[in-house]
Amino acid sequence: MSFITRRALSTLIPPKIISPSGIGAAKDAARVTRIAGFYEKLPRGRRPDEKPRGLFERYQARYFGKNPSAAPIAHIIGFIMILGYSEHYYFHFRHHKNNAH
Repeated sequence: MSFITRRALSTLIPPKIISPSGIGAAKDAARVTRIAGFYEKLPRGRRPDEKPRGLFERYQARYFGKNPSAAPIAHIIGFIMILGYSEHYYFHFRHHKNNAH
């Protein structure tokens, strides 16, 4: 069973059910032993931080993570300027490459 699956399943069974008196069974019941084994395998403590994998996740972690900055606003402005110039070139400047107005 993977680490993430065990962590996700840990919320399905409340911890108090592990006590044999809580479920009304004998102390050596097989079910209780399986549940106890399940809880022993669960990770303890805080979940470790995951490293961003893709391009968007790395960008998000860098500019919106622990130290957010205003750089994405400058990136959007630059992208719009480049897009506008290329659009203007395609629809207007390319017709004037060899001939003037």
